[in-house]
Amino acid sequence: MSTDRTGAATVVLSPPPTPNGPLHLGHLAGPYLAADLAVRAANRRGDRVLALCGLDDHQNYVLAQARREGLPVDELRERNAELIRGVFKRAGIAHDGFTEPLVDAGYRAAVVEFLEELVLSGALPVEEWHTPVCPNCPGILHHAYVTGDCPQCGAVSSGGTCEGCAGYTPASALGRPHCTRCGSPATARRTVRGPVLRLEDHRAALEEAWLNAGLAPRVRRIAAQLLRQPLPVVPFSYPTDWGIELPSIPGHRVDVWGEMGLGYLYTIGQRLAPGTRGMAGHLDAWRDVDAVWAFLGLDNAFYYLALFPALFAAAGLPARVLGGLVVNEFYRLEGAKFSTSRRHAVWAHEFLDEEDPRLVRAFLSWDRPAPQPANFTLERYRALTGAWTGGSAAAAPDEAELARAEAALSLEQFDAALAARCLLGGGLPAAGAPAGGAATAAGELLDVLTGGAAEVPR
Repeated sequence: MSTDRTGAATVVLSPPPTPNGPLHLGHLAGPYLAADLAVRAANRRGDRVLALCGLDDHQNYVLAQARREGLPVDELRERNAELIRGVFKRAGIAHDGFTEPLVDAGYRAAVVEFLEELVLSGALPVEEWHTPVCPNCPGILHHAYVTGDCPQCGAVSSGGTCEGCAGYTPASALGRPHCTRCGSPATARRTVRGPVLRLEDHRAALEEAWLNAGLAPRVRRIAAQLLRQPLPVVPFSYPTDWGIELPSIPGHRVDVWGEMGLGYLYTIGQRLAPGTRGMAGHLDAWRDVDAVWAFLGLDNAFYYLALFPALFAAAGLPARVLGGLVVNEFYRLEGAKFSTSRRHAVWAHEFLDEEDPRLVRAFLSWDRPAPQPANFTLERYRALTGAWTGGSAAAAPDEAELARAEAALSLEQFDAALAARCLLGGGLPAAGAPAGGAATAAGELLDVLTGGAAEVPR
């Protein structure tokens, strides 16, 4: 195994979880465990890889949940942040960088600095746009504050993206929009003036990125759908009550997804060139990026497929920087998707209180909801993990199965379920099995799967 970690870095992103609630098993079975498997496998190969995550502090779902629970928002956020950090630690999911915007003043300052620099350059022009508003509540309807019908598939959607089809669904596009704070129909409209990202201006860069990136068929269909019509104009600030304040426009705060894209420019630049300053310095540090890969749920595909690559192009990064997206479908519980906001979930911290984290990782890899949705049941979990630990000695995978597992843990061919089946088809290896040859490789790959080995230094 190579230990040369020089050369350009592969950046592996997993979306920062929103601390409006704890993590559930759907989160683990989706992007978080998968990204950890890919990073561990890359480290085992000796690749230079950076795993980045954090907390999505400025989603207004956090403030909305605090209001529902009658708690100060900082109290609710910290309670859930502690649970999220604890789950990652107990599940053996490690990150090279973990950004918490509410407590990172440097991050917040950089987001505002970069946004205002892009406004001055014309990359984020200040324009007027129209949106429905609530007759009773202040600010405008966006993200958690609005619900309506997706214009593409008709499913009920919040403002942002549709969970049914992954389409972009700002409040202005929703049918029958309603305010979620008071329930009123949003019959009035308001003109807002602020910075926007015109994705159509970056069509050529997006086409180039999508042509060369590793994308699953479902994601390529989303890209094709986007290209059939003018690409959307995405606001980068709102007159609202939660998020990073934008001093140049009183009352406005940075849109949380715009913040996230600008935040990636900052955090990746800082990891590669600690202490660098200014947008130019951060973009220069990005020259050391070979490719960015993101692990995410399908409902976030628009942002990682279109918004962030367009923003990176607007900032001056080459289209080739998008390595690919590894996307999962929904993990279901009793037939309905796991949902933090609807409190339909098996909470990861509670499950890990009772279960062996190695078995949880192995089962969720085996049962990963990709390329199709999957349905968690405790009965299946008990039956499968019981079979793995039944006490009979298991034959080590042969060379062909090990090669299949190795390939299935690569970014380009990632398939956690296939890797799990190759490595666990005969059960867990017997304790004290002799090392050497295929047995050693099998043990190393099994440790990638279960998190059982000490982390390879990064």
